[in-house]
Amino acid sequence: MSDQSPSTSSSAGADPAADPADAPRRSRWQAFRALPRAVRWSAWTAVGLVLVLLVLAVAVVGVVRRPLPQTDGEATLPGLTASVEVLRDDHDIPQLYADNDADLMRAQGYVHAQERFFEMDFRRHVTAGRLSEIFGPDTLETDKFIRTMDWRGVAEQEWALLQPATRDALTAYAEGVNAYLDERSGSELATEYAVLGLTGLDYTPEEWEPVDSLAWLKAMAWDLRGNMDAEVDRVQLSVDHTPDQIASLWPEYPYDEHPPIVSGGGVVDGVFEQNATGNGTRNPRRPAYPPGVVDALERVQDTVAAMPDMLGSGRGIGSNSWVVDGEHSATGMPLLANDPHLGISQPGIWMQMGLHCREIAPECTLDSSGFTFSGVPGVIIGHNADIAWGFTNLGPDVTDLFLEQTEGDDRYVRDGDTVAMQVRTETIKVAGEDDVELRVRETVHGPLISDVSSEFATVGANAPTDEPGERGSGYAVALAWTALDPAPTADAILGLNRASDWDEFREAASEFAVPAQNLVYADREGHIGYQSPGRIPIRRSGNDGTMPVEGWISANDWSGDYVPFDGLPSVLDPDEGFIATANQAVIGEDYPYLLTKDWDYGYRSTRIREALVEEGELSVQEMARLQLDSTNPMAETLVPYLLDIEDLPNRYYRNAQDLLRDWDFSSPADSAPAAYFNVVWRNLLELTFHDDLRERSWPDGGDRWFLVVGRMLSDPAGPWWDDVTTDDVVETRDDILRQALLQARDELTRAQARDPRRWTWGHLHRMNLHNATLGESGVGLVERLFNRDGWEVGGGSSIVDATSWNAVDGYDVTAAPSMRMVVSLADFDDSRWINLTGVSGHPASSHYSDQTELYVAGETLPWAFSRGAVEEATDDRLVLTPAP
Repeated sequence: MSDQSPSTSSSAGADPAADPADAPRRSRWQAFRALPRAVRWSAWTAVGLVLVLLVLAVAVVGVVRRPLPQTDGEATLPGLTASVEVLRDDHDIPQLYADNDADLMRAQGYVHAQERFFEMDFRRHVTAGRLSEIFGPDTLETDKFIRTMDWRGVAEQEWALLQPATRDALTAYAEGVNAYLDERSGSELATEYAVLGLTGLDYTPEEWEPVDSLAWLKAMAWDLRGNMDAEVDRVQLSVDHTPDQIASLWPEYPYDEHPPIVSGGGVVDGVFEQNATGNGTRNPRRPAYPPGVVDALERVQDTVAAMPDMLGSGRGIGSNSWVVDGEHSATGMPLLANDPHLGISQPGIWMQMGLHCREIAPECTLDSSGFTFSGVPGVIIGHNADIAWGFTNLGPDVTDLFLEQTEGDDRYVRDGDTVAMQVRTETIKVAGEDDVELRVRETVHGPLISDVSSEFATVGANAPTDEPGERGSGYAVALAWTALDPAPTADAILGLNRASDWDEFREAASEFAVPAQNLVYADREGHIGYQSPGRIPIRRSGNDGTMPVEGWISANDWSGDYVPFDGLPSVLDPDEGFIATANQAVIGEDYPYLLTKDWDYGYRSTRIREALVEEGELSVQEMARLQLDSTNPMAETLVPYLLDIEDLPNRYYRNAQDLLRDWDFSSPADSAPAAYFNVVWRNLLELTFHDDLRERSWPDGGDRWFLVVGRMLSDPAGPWWDDVTTDDVVETRDDILRQALLQARDELTRAQARDPRRWTWGHLHRMNLHNATLGESGVGLVERLFNRDGWEVGGGSSIVDATSWNAVDGYDVTAAPSMRMVVSLADFDDSRWINLTGVSGHPASSHYSDQTELYVAGETLPWAFSRGAVEEATDDRLVLTPAP
């Protein structure tokens, strides 16, 4: 046997000049040719398929990457009077530098369009009631509802109310957006347009108009509008529950346990004075709804629920903010923290940005940095060179439903007479179908939302009242809402950007009409403060905002006045040395104006206050750590009762219960005790309340239920503990707690592991970031392109780290801190910030979700503000130049 290799063989037919390395390849080819023809064809087909897939993959990558913006070098921006620099750090956060305000606004519009134009386009289609032009009949109901409220029309009326400087800013911003649109086609603007084009949609984005920016403020106001859902829930309960039972499920705000934002002070001659004594009584709440109104209001709520949530919805929507003065700060100057809790999405609601004048001058007034809304000029939350500000939702009652007695098609009753309605016709274009004509009717109270859909057509037939009028064909339902009254809120946004002290800050806040917010403040002079702005209606004695009222009786109308701005609560440099707001009651019960009774119940705000007192002096890092506090306030109350249950069947159940014995009540993602407690809590709520309440009123597990269950625990034989479906047994508290422990053990064994030590809260409590449009398409490949799912997080509902979840549906996150920031007034460059996702709205960008991993880990980014710090952090530099 020869041991000579084939490459050196001198066998017949070998080419002595051939490269020896080719011999193995020739042998493989000869072996392939020896295969049967069918096998060879199958192989060639597979190779061809692979090549086709490779070509398709390259094409897809090209399409997905096509919208990525230019971030380096030079680009022309028509309309500029001088060059603008766009400096981006390693997370692509842009800092803009210009010589005048108009150029800054043009550049901001251009950069927003670079990163987020589809988001901007989607928002303006929502706010104009034009979604069906892109998405077809599936969005027609939403379009009808928004057209009926006429958000776009209200925004057009607001244009004339704005200061000239604000109109100039909006116009320059729109010019910047349109300059970018002129450079690119639809598929070059966003991947979403390319995907929608595959469906046959022939669509070219329209130019951006200044009013498009104003209309977005209506979407903000809608999502943060107040307590309509709470009112409907109480209506439902009134059908088959006593007033005492309802009161136990909707307890009054516990002022003695959870202090309001502003303690002390009162209104004297229409002006709130910090140390004054209150001089008035709040309007009393009316009796429960008549039983027959419930079904009608459920239909109202169903249609309202069809509206898209631009910021999120539900009890998880809120925020934390607090500010400490120099005596409570390790820096010797104020520190301000803010983390708004909004609905989660991909991309997130915010885009970080800095707007800087190279030199402050009359023609160049801006030097601000913070979190912006794509589509809106200026910084919404952040700081400038002199002050810092943050927002939490005030949540006042700014909507009412009025029953209207109609006559014919266009008249209604007022105090025994009939008057004409305002009537207009809207034409809604629907992709792939004929246009839809919508006839909109309005009364003195507002648009008739009962005209929007077939569900509303029967509302009046099911709505008995205390003093019924002649029904005719039934009552209609009108919506009164402060956001439908034109107001110059856009002035407030730019006013905050330019304010340099407390007085200028309050002057800007006075124009902030909707949505009403809690504003916290700090400045470089060492002052801290709080101001509540917003339009809040003053109701007459016949209407306290808790139920629909008879619109044909003018005594039920709003008075026509709003709570005066000077009469709204405010405080400057409180004796405590800090201010904490977390959607709790703003002020005590003696305050003369009715803001609302449906506050957050104060668990987050109390925890923050306790931490501020305990820490004494806080550093920037300690402020940021407090934002991550995951202490569950219900655990401290409930766990002792759970541990008192001693007759669990066997060790299998007891070793799960043992997790709670040494638990510190914190809820990080890797916590086994937090996982067990939250599953017990969800089962407890189901066992206790699902048998007694309609499904729409089942507990979501948030702060109200902390208070309700916390008070029930002291009454082991209370009526809510009994399961009404078991006729022959009367359950007690301990029966329910025991069953909740058992069911939670079994649920976690099925979901995670038999060994309780391997359980984690984050495995259950996942944050799935979905694109608001194509991320919900139902097409797996498309959803995987646009969504970023599966983030395991800690925290929970009504916890400072407010990653809310709904106990009715499961443990997935429904709302979360949409960003976190800590501002150091001693040195702005020492400030920290983080976004939920990233700057970019393009899924192919490395900055689409590059902050999410840091966010989930509880980390923050350096927040450069001074030119030197920005330059040091710069990775990319784009110079925008005027057109030649």
